[in-house]
Amino acid sequence: MNHNTPLSPRPLSHLAETHRRVLTTAQLRAHGVSAAETTEQCRAGGPWQQFLPGVFLLHPGPPTSEERLHAVLMYAARGPVPQPAGVPAQPTARQPRRPVPADVMITGLAALTLHGFAAAPALPALEKIDVLVPRLRRLRSAGCARVRRTAELPAPEMVTGLPVAPVPRALADAVAGLRDAAVVQRLLTEAVRGGHCEPAAVVRELSRQRLLNRPHVVDAVDSLLAESRSIAEDRLYRMVAEHGLPDPVWNVDLRLPGGPHLGGLDAYWPDEAVALELDTRAPRQNDDALWTEYARKRELLERLGITVVHVTPKKLRDAPAQQATVIRTALMAAADRDPAVYVVVLPR
Repeated sequence: MNHNTPLSPRPLSHLAETHRRVLTTAQLRAHGVSAAETTEQCRAGGPWQQFLPGVFLLHPGPPTSEERLHAVLMYAARGPVPQPAGVPAQPTARQPRRPVPADVMITGLAALTLHGFAAAPALPALEKIDVLVPRLRRLRSAGCARVRRTAELPAPEMVTGLPVAPVPRALADAVAGLRDAAVVQRLLTEAVRGGHCEPAAVVRELSRQRLLNRPHVVDAVDSLLAESRSIAEDRLYRMVAEHGLPDPVWNVDLRLPGGPHLGGLDAYWPDEAVALELDTRAPRQNDDALWTEYARKRELLERLGITVVHVTPKKLRDAPAQQATVIRTALMAAADRDPAVYVVVLPR
């Protein structure tokens, strides 16, 4: 059957685009189609079908993945609303003109698939599509639309013209419904290894949704942080080599001669008494002691005349040249400082 054939007393052939084959009751009414006419078109064997409450497909066959996504957004928004701020007024190849809800967005596994996660299922394999809505929205899950409420909506990212939750929020919503530890770990690892976001943002969102009390999530987060540190170390090695910094001694412990252990460092330039530490802290439950240890070690080393440079994985990724300049400046300033206390450098 030709799905674009006019199917009502008031032809809708001008609405042949994909998203126009999915319309709400209000949109149909605006096009002059009454409730009685809609019911008649959706009779058994008829040319239309009701896909979600108040949302109709203007063809009888199975919906495409794109139609399912649009139907879920329309159900959650109950019709089109103005484009959210920041979306171009003119359509582009990535952001075509279409009704985009301003306060609803795709989240969970469907969002991760749209973000390009290889570990996320293909859209046709998803029985449910998660949609994020304001907490006070009076709406229930129905059909393939699974409603998730939040008191604070994140700013959506536009992917293929659809509003999609940012990766950290989409990950947390996906993890909330997963019990398979291996799947959770694959998704979290891909988020970092694929450069989608920083671990701290993921852990912060998981903590906000109170998911860090689940053992399989905690295990996946531990692996995520280890993965993050490994990637950051590789970036640190490349930064030193590519920006012509003198070679430090890597991964060392410092001690006072015959005295206490001062702490471990990722890199140390003994001639200049400059220490570098990768700051891979993430906001986790009960990590106050870790934050305190970072501050204690830095204060102790600087009291001994050792300059401590903290570098975050995000800065290494986004601004390696700037971080190299910070380190070079600290090395050059060594000549103007009083000599540091002699320390013993041991491999870690």
